[in-house]
Amino acid sequence: MRKAMWILLCLVALLVISLPTVLLLLFGMLPTIVAWVIDRSQQKYATFCVCGMNFSGVFPFLSDVWFKDHSTDAAVRILTNVFDLMVIYGAAAFGWMMFIAVPPVITQFISAMLQKRVATLREQQQKIIEEWGESVSMLVAAQQQPVQQAQPQKGRARR
Repeated sequence: MRKAMWILLCLVALLVISLPTVLLLLFGMLPTIVAWVIDRSQQKYATFCVCGMNFSGVFPFLSDVWFKDHSTDAAVRILTNVFDLMVIYGAAAFGWMMFIAVPPVITQFISAMLQKRVATLREQQQKIIEEWGESVSMLVAAQQQPVQQAQPQKGRARR
């Protein structure tokens, strides 16, 4: 309860001190809030992708507010400009595209690397068989067969 009170106090102080920043972040980071709400996975990968790209879309306008005119009017002017909102929300959309498109690409890349590794290992295996003979491959085949379970003998008591 005490921690929540401190967080609330800090948020109220931040709201009073820098209302333009809070307004711009609140409305600019709405796609991140939506991603956080709908992402049910424990890792929150969608939230991280959208948040990073969304913040990169908000940051240029945030720096304009910080370094040029830190007023509520400047923040509202940015939030009512359609082109500025297109940049902000377009960056968030790019975060969603990354979340959707990158995992299959990485999966294909890793699969191709593993196939190449298997081919290399098979070549090495053939060289070893040529050098040591077929008995090496027979030993591997014997080790891969299922192990027979020992059956208890009748007439003997277990200890």
